[in-house]
Amino acid sequence: MATQEILNSLGQFSKFDAELFEKHSARRKLNKNEVLLNEGEVCKSFYFILSGSFSQFQTHDIDEVIIDLHLQNEWMFNQQSLTEQTPSSTTIKAFSKSEIIELSLNSFHCLCSKSQSFLQFGKILNQSLKRVFLFDNSLKPNEKYSYINKAKPELTKVFPIKMIASYLKIAPETLSRVRASY
Repeated sequence: MATQEILNSLGQFSKFDAELFEKHSARRKLNKNEVLLNEGEVCKSFYFILSGSFSQFQTHDIDEVIIDLHLQNEWMFNQQSLTEQTPSSTTIKAFSKSEIIELSLNSFHCLCSKSQSFLQFGKILNQSLKRVFLFDNSLKPNEKYSYINKAKPELTKVFPIKMIASYLKIAPETLSRVRASY
């Protein structure tokens, strides 16, 4: 995906804006299981996934409790840590070999000072509303699965049942039954 396409998915950006973005962002490649953000670190960047997939999780004893699953062509970050500049309560780790574009918070502020167009990035700060809908609406397991299939259809093709079940806060056996009747 070209820089102009990435930016235009958020709103109206000029060629000049795209050039500024390219100058102030960095491309990175990550291997499977490489950690992008550790629990306890402050999130200082927005990440756009060019290829690959990521999980965002909290560690409880030895278990990873999935908070979010991220796919190609989406923005990813720990919202609370980024916006409040507090330690992250989650870890973000590459689930597969991946390539990302990283835009640091400092670079973002610099971009906003050079072009008001970058204020449109506020839209990506609202993406956690999908998670809020999923967990604040007392959805039944089949409704949760149906919702993620509509919101992120590739999710069920990329991640294993155990991770999806953890993300949906249901038992893997329940998810297996839901998938069988789907």
